[in-house]
Amino acid sequence: MRKLKHSAAWIFASLLTLLAGPVLMAASETLQGAESWQTASRDSANIAPRPEQYEGAIVQVYGARAWSWRGYFSVHTWIATKEAGASQYRVHEVTGWRRYVVNSRPSLPDRRWYGAEPTLYADIRGEQAAALIPQIYQAVEDYPYPTEYAAWPGPNSNTFTAWVIRQVQGLEVALPNHAIGKDYLGNGVVAEVPGGAGYQFSLGGYFGVLAGVREGLELNVFGLSLGINPLALGIKLPGIGELALRNPNPMATVESEQVADQGSGSDTGSDGGQGLLE
Repeated sequence: MRKLKHSAAWIFASLLTLLAGPVLMAASETLQGAESWQTASRDSANIAPRPEQYEGAIVQVYGARAWSWRGYFSVHTWIATKEAGASQYRVHEVTGWRRYVVNSRPSLPDRRWYGAEPTLYADIRGEQAAALIPQIYQAVEDYPYPTEYAAWPGPNSNTFTAWVIRQVQGLEVALPNHAIGKDYLGNGVVAEVPGGAGYQFSLGGYFGVLAGVREGLELNVFGLSLGINPLALGIKLPGIGELALRNPNPMATVESEQVADQGSGSDTGSDGGQGLLE
C-alpha cells in the first residue's frame, strides 16, 4: 500500500509539473487578445526588413502563440523566404482549416498570428540564404502530410516547420520546446534534430527524448517538453517555453541588422486571414 501511495504521489507531482506552465499561461493576461479571429490583428510586427531595404536573399523562422486556449500550451511556427532582388516575401506554413493544409504564398513574413506577437527564431541572409531557398521550396512540395492535420500530437504546423528544416542541408534551426508537434516523426522513431547536430527518439510525438547542440536536452511527455539548454544558458518549461540568455540559432550579421534598422516591416502580400487556426 505504501508503494502504491508513493507511486500515485510521484505521478501526481509529475503531472503537476507538466501542467504548471500551461496553467500559469492561462492565468496570465499577456495572452488575452481579440475575442474572435475575425477581429484579431494580422498586421506586421515590424521585424523583417522591407524588400527594398535589403536586396539580398533572406530566410527567417518565426513562431507565435497559437490561437485561443492552444496558446497556453504551444506556439505556431512558420518559415519566410525572400529571393535576392524579390519585391515580396513568401511564407510557408501549415494551417488546419482546409483540406490541403500546406500554405505557401506571398505574404507578410512577420505577421501577427491572430493577435499574438511573433518571435524571430532565426535570420539568415545573403549568399547562404540564397543557397537554402531552392531547397526550402522543394521540401515544402515534398512534405509527407499535405492533407493531414492534428493539433496534438501532430502532424501540425510545427511538424511541418521541423520537417522542412531537417530536409534542407545548412538550415539548422532549433525550434522551442513548446512547439508541440515538432517531435512528431510519423512512422519513424529516430531522427536528426532540426538544429543539426543531435538526435531524438519519439513515440508518435507522445513520448520522447532529444539531445542536440542547439536544442540541449529535452524530455517529452504527452507532447509537453521540459529540459535544459547549456548552449543558450537556459531552461525549458512546458507551456512557458525556453528561458534563456542566448539564442543558439543563426541570426543576421551586424551589417544586415544596420540595413534593417533603416526601416522595417514588410507591407506586401495577403493570405485572406480566415479560419480556426492554431
